[in-house]
Amino acid sequence: MSSKTPVVSKQLLFPFIIITSLFALWGIANDLTNPMVSAFKKVMPELTNTQASLVQFAFYFGYFVMALPAALFIRKYSYKSGIIVGLILYAIGALLFYPAAKFETYSFFLISLYIITSGLAFLETTSNPLILSLGDQETATQRLNLAQAFNPIGSLIGMVVAQQIVLGALRSDDFTKEAYDALPVLEQAAVRSNDLGIISLPYIGLGILVLVIMTIIIFTKMPKTAKEDKISLSEAFSKLSKNRNYILGVVAQAFYVGAQIMCWTYIFQYVDYLNESLDNSAKLTATHFNIAAMISFLTGRWIGTGLMRKNSPSKMLMIFGILGVLCCLGAILLPGMIGLISLVAISIFMSIMFPTIYGIALKDMGDEAKIGSAGLVMAIVGGALMPVLQGGMLDWGGSGFGDLKILGFIPEVKFSFILPLICLAVVAIYGYITSKDSEE
Repeated sequence: MSSKTPVVSKQLLFPFIIITSLFALWGIANDLTNPMVSAFKKVMPELTNTQASLVQFAFYFGYFVMALPAALFIRKYSYKSGIIVGLILYAIGALLFYPAAKFETYSFFLISLYIITSGLAFLETTSNPLILSLGDQETATQRLNLAQAFNPIGSLIGMVVAQQIVLGALRSDDFTKEAYDALPVLEQAAVRSNDLGIISLPYIGLGILVLVIMTIIIFTKMPKTAKEDKISLSEAFSKLSKNRNYILGVVAQAFYVGAQIMCWTYIFQYVDYLNESLDNSAKLTATHFNIAAMISFLTGRWIGTGLMRKNSPSKMLMIFGILGVLCCLGAILLPGMIGLISLVAISIFMSIMFPTIYGIALKDMGDEAKIGSAGLVMAIVGGALMPVLQGGMLDWGGSGFGDLKILGFIPEVKFSFILPLICLAVVAIYGYITSKDSEE
């Protein structure tokens, strides 16, 4: 690589900056939404844990439905058109939180989240290849890594906003279940209206921000991408269906995303369970540990990326998967703060999984990689399905988190982390299989 080749040329700097902002935008949405399972359960105590987990189902199911249509749309039209459609859907879904809060209807919130993530499917399917095309091919990978660095920054912003604007301001959290039930009906209604309005605020703000960015992108001239020979859709699907590495990669990606969303969603319930045995002065703040998990995630990614210089990605995936399984065991079996630290530490080993699975699954592909990429985005549906299963496990003994003791000593909230354990074991197996294939 020539040392004179810039990662981003001066002529393309502004388009690069504005497209890179999208990476932060979906990071904000993802990690603003994770704590909402806990928030809705507190504001609407009539919801079961399973019903509250539908927040994640509505949010991540949109990826499954919209990823392939997004890929086909971009294939026919342009990257810029795909981004604009994605931002329109994102803004509509976010702004619908206002009427959802007014009507106080849980299903309305779920529809709004689904529309948001339909937009995110367009953005994620479009932004990565567009960033690669914004400059010299020699520096394409560096350019994408630079853009992706803004995604976890957005995630941290989402977590902080969730804590400071939403969770820390909910009046529902000031009452025990018994005290809330004892309130007059009118006062209960006032608390609910207040709290649903609080939940909607950051989404409405996001919707306005998205519209501003969309307006800028509409008036930003994007460079034309090089024309490439396209294979037919039938040929692309035929090649993908015969590629064992790819098929297993989609499965591994679905299990990985499921593990990630479960660990970052149910850390709130895990902390709530620990707080039941603590004095008010000693109670833990779940968001602080969620932020610690994200920082661990960032740290793990830097360490993992460095280690990959001398180790194959498949072997690293296998090792990190095994270590993630061991941390899940710690979260299940170890008491108190030690178990919570084990839960936070899982993020270190999840850190490299999404891009590594992505890279292994699409290795040595031609034009079919465009449709193959959509399949890997569709695999994000694991984040829709797995949290619902974990929410169901929390309901085994009742509405609490420790109503039932598995094997006589493991509360259901801790035992439920056997699901991320299984998911990370699947990822480790995929790493093992692909490492053996590369040695043959």
